[in-house]
Amino acid sequence: MKKLLFSLCMFFMLSISAIEAQVANYDVVPLPKSVNQSSAASFVLSESSSIIYPEGNADMQRNAQFLSDYVNEMTKLRLGKRSMGGKENAAKVGQGNILLALDAKIKNDEGYTINVTDKGVIIRGKTPAGVFLGIQTFRKALPVVKVKPQVVTLPAVNIVDEPRFGYRGMHLDCARHFFTVDFVKEYIDLIALHGMNRFHWHLTEDQGWRIEINKYPRLTEVGAWRSGTTIGRNSGVDDGIPYGGFYTQDECHEIVKYAAERYITVIPEIDMPGHMLAALAAYPELGCTGGPYEVEHTWGIFADVLCPGKEETFKFIEGVLDEVVSIFPSEYIHIGGDECPRDRWAECPLCQQRIVQESLKPEGKQTKEDLLQGYFARRVEKYLHAKGKKLIGWDEILSCNVDRTSTIMSWRGAAPGAEAAKLGHDVIMTPTNPMYFDYYQTENTRHEPLAIGGLETVKDVYAFEPIAADLTAEDAHHILGVQANLWTEYVAVPHHVEYQVLPRMAALAEVQWLKPDQKDYDAFIVRLKRLKEIYDLHQWTVAQHVFR
Repeated sequence: MKKLLFSLCMFFMLSISAIEAQVANYDVVPLPKSVNQSSAASFVLSESSSIIYPEGNADMQRNAQFLSDYVNEMTKLRLGKRSMGGKENAAKVGQGNILLALDAKIKNDEGYTINVTDKGVIIRGKTPAGVFLGIQTFRKALPVVKVKPQVVTLPAVNIVDEPRFGYRGMHLDCARHFFTVDFVKEYIDLIALHGMNRFHWHLTEDQGWRIEINKYPRLTEVGAWRSGTTIGRNSGVDDGIPYGGFYTQDECHEIVKYAAERYITVIPEIDMPGHMLAALAAYPELGCTGGPYEVEHTWGIFADVLCPGKEETFKFIEGVLDEVVSIFPSEYIHIGGDECPRDRWAECPLCQQRIVQESLKPEGKQTKEDLLQGYFARRVEKYLHAKGKKLIGWDEILSCNVDRTSTIMSWRGAAPGAEAAKLGHDVIMTPTNPMYFDYYQTENTRHEPLAIGGLETVKDVYAFEPIAADLTAEDAHHILGVQANLWTEYVAVPHHVEYQVLPRMAALAEVQWLKPDQKDYDAFIVRLKRLKEIYDLHQWTVAQHVFR
């Protein structure tokens, strides 16, 4: 009996100790620009605290709901919410509460401050987006608790932060393998957690067309489905299992709205003129040979591409883009432009006729067929401009004489991006090394899930510097930001997606937010261990290499 009483007492004391130990920690990822913690009295957060937001501001009301949900998720405390009228005294209203406020004095549109005193918490931003980013930092500072505490202690602190880059992106290929709407939303939640603001959504490929286009219903009736998938790395063995799926326009609108509520812009990619076998299978008249074509089972680059010698090809593209533009409010539309063989064009009478009509002649290393892709890209670019949109393309379009208003996504290394910046193009840095998250994360691949190859560790990602040393300040201004890509030839299920991006997304976030002199890999790894507690809370599948 005495042993039982002793055990119960010890359990009770340990439980009380665990409750008392719930203290916020501001060593978060990405690390804020300035964290000034003081020895002044802490703020005690409890269920008597409320979240206060400006009256009549729907964005800030939604921010308050997000914060309430995050606090409950992390600490199990449930905070109330209410609006603050313009005539109320902010200091009085904020007493004992968390106040969300807009502050025009903050210079950066995504900048924010967090001030914690014994009287309460104030999260300010120039815009609601800035407040949301401040909320993410506050969220990550909270302890992850298993037993509901009475209170959580928030040490006094003043945090001032703003991102280094305005474009902070993550990409997901939903064309090689299809992922549900619910998982795409989960992916957007990951983007938000890491302080990112762009979701590059790859929707079309040789292996599948994933977006409903009402004008061209066969794109999803035929192009969204393949009759089998190659096993392994193009082993020559096909599983023979029908595979596919697509997003309706209503679902696309739903995803755009979900992202926008988290201040994330969805940038759709409709790859052209290459990587179009799924479209050609649906509409074979758009190819140079007329087919027949099949939605591709294997991975790689294929000779059959859109025929720029036919006017109907451009009518098709314009019809597709009309609907894409109506769904996605993003200022950018990504047209791919990479890995487009010109074999068929060299043999196609209509393509050769177009070359003559447009007076396309070889220039240096560029063949007349190379210049034909330039004609194609410029024509699409002009159409997008008329729609009030800007074009993004992979760095191959740099040799296509596109207008300087076109943004270059540099994937074949960082050098094409630096070259593009010098030419006056805006640039997003996403080089294969180290920004391709479909690569392996460790040299010891024996027990790793199959990947496309290569090696990009968390440390490699963290060490990346997007702005080349030889760029002038004016040229460097054209480097809009950084993005990592996840291609899914070998990534077929959500858990594998999570494994490939986590925790490398955390390293990417610090590249996107921090200046080089603020980065410290060893300190980052310590902070990353705390972030992993949130990953584990959500039961996300995380690569463990840096935690061993």
